[in-house]
Amino acid sequence: MQTQKLEYTDEVAQATAPIFEKLEGQYKEAHWKTLAPYIYEINRLKKEKNAVILAHNYMTPDIFYGVGDITGDSLKLAQVAATSDADMIIQCGVHFMAETSKVLCPEKKVIIPDMDAGCSLAESITAEDIRKLKAEHPGVPVVTYVNTSAEVKAESDVCCTSSNALKIVNALGAQGHDTVIMTPDMYLAQNVANESDVNVLFWEGSCMVHERFTPEDVRRMRQQHGPDVQVLAHPECPPEVMAEADFSGSTSQIDDYIKENQPPKAILLTECSMSGNIAAQNPEVKLMGTCQMCPHMKRISLPKILKSLQTEGPEVHVDPEIAERAKKAVERMLELS
Repeated sequence: MQTQKLEYTDEVAQATAPIFEKLEGQYKEAHWKTLAPYIYEINRLKKEKNAVILAHNYMTPDIFYGVGDITGDSLKLAQVAATSDADMIIQCGVHFMAETSKVLCPEKKVIIPDMDAGCSLAESITAEDIRKLKAEHPGVPVVTYVNTSAEVKAESDVCCTSSNALKIVNALGAQGHDTVIMTPDMYLAQNVANESDVNVLFWEGSCMVHERFTPEDVRRMRQQHGPDVQVLAHPECPPEVMAEADFSGSTSQIDDYIKENQPPKAILLTECSMSGNIAAQNPEVKLMGTCQMCPHMKRISLPKILKSLQTEGPEVHVDPEIAERAKKAVERMLELS
């Protein structure tokens, strides 16, 4: 397919001016002029094709604010997309997120701009691994993080998110389960175990972004930026890192905390683009390093999004039988939480 040359015209400048006003602290004008034509054309084409763009919190600000119609964490994206009247979903995130969207929106065409946008955590466990765990621990419910493939969800008893994992485990405990298995993130499981009376068995998987943070990082940043800096950590971080933080929460909870509390200075122990997106909405909060980049998330770019709209591919498919079983695990999570 031939690629058209996109130019920064007066029409493009006028249409994208409100977005640049929000993001001018993060993009120099010369750089913005290379991004704006893509934003303009993507927003034009998605209307023409009745497509909705889902932008995860870890997308760069030009995607998150420039073309995202639904923004947030992975489960929220799929849930809101299911209520839309769009014919096509463009998933700006990683592959397991596109699968979740297909599970919850089976009638819609789900497209991911780069099929190789994977996830170290999701790839750390397979459906066969879940079957083996259940065979080794008969009767013990398997709680699986939504950051997994549809096949893994389908073999699990219930899903969880980083924000409701503790609630799900405690709900199972109240139903008489004194032990649960949590997969695949061992740090999320350990952090839940530290707050629950339920015995938590865990799979030794981890996120390549969050596992890199150390307690020394936190102490160094506090020393560098003063005692008034607040440290917010994602629960995929190791427990010893969480112990150094002022607040722990999912991406949505971190976002809400910043909006509601407006700390003068904050450090986010999560993926780098999250800081950029929060900074754009909270100009009074000074976001400090440190952060870690996810190479999989960064495979998604404006040119790839435009191409995916133009070609309506690559399309993500989930076997209907697997999708139905995976959906039950998600629905059970919603019931318990």
